[in-house]
Amino acid sequence: MAERLGRVLIIAGSDCGGGAGVQADIKTVTALGGYAAAAITAITVQNTLGVHAVHPIPPAVVEAQGRAVLDDIGADAIKTGMLGSRAVVEAVARLIDSAPGVLAVIDPVMLAKDGRPLLAPKALNALRQLLVPRAALFTPNAPEAAALAGLAVETTDDLRRAGQALLELGAAAVLMKGGHIAGPTVVDVLITAAGETTFEGPRIVTRHTHGTGCTLASACAAGLARGLPLDRAVAAAWSYTAEAIRHAPGLGAGAGPLDHAWALRTR
Repeated sequence: MAERLGRVLIIAGSDCGGGAGVQADIKTVTALGGYAAAAITAITVQNTLGVHAVHPIPPAVVEAQGRAVLDDIGADAIKTGMLGSRAVVEAVARLIDSAPGVLAVIDPVMLAKDGRPLLAPKALNALRQLLVPRAALFTPNAPEAAALAGLAVETTDDLRRAGQALLELGAAAVLMKGGHIAGPTVVDVLITAAGETTFEGPRIVTRHTHGTGCTLASACAAGLARGLPLDRAVAAAWSYTAEAIRHAPGLGAGAGPLDHAWALRTR
């Protein structure tokens, strides 16, 4: 049987610098052989030096974009990024519920690389209550996991404990990202009801890590959309993201973007 194309509906903010957000998501899904469509949640003004302004898209328009894609093109997976407000979180929950069988990869984008908040405080509980239970895969980093689980997350064992707490909130699986935890090795932990799988490798010392979380979550969504089992989708996404960091083009004066097209050039 031929491998399916893998349609991914991305619901996230736009990064005009191209390193994160919808731009990184589309590059990733395309590089991995999938088809990417998008519902834009916000227009950001940013570059490698930081986020300078955020202009939200009305929630009804976000939902209408997603509905237009699902009603015509369809999707095999939905991947979320920056949502911004409770109203947009609620709209995303409705879109997921309207598409039974479509796997949701929820990346709880809460802070920009420069520390600027990208999720309103009032939206945190809505994210916890509405999207965590709808997630086929939930992909928080350590600070996001700490905020959502209400636990300190400073070690890999802390990451595991927070992951179990998020699993108990209803996620089918959580990929706990350990890039923010200090040490020479980066450890991510995939946790499901059946157990856990660890992904680890040497920390790549570089300032060019803008959009790493977006890239990893989108790569997971691309794999799931193509029909890969969860563990294989995450393993492939992990390897792809690591190489995208290693091949970073060195652009910008701050946190530079990855090279999402590295795999296309090395085939």
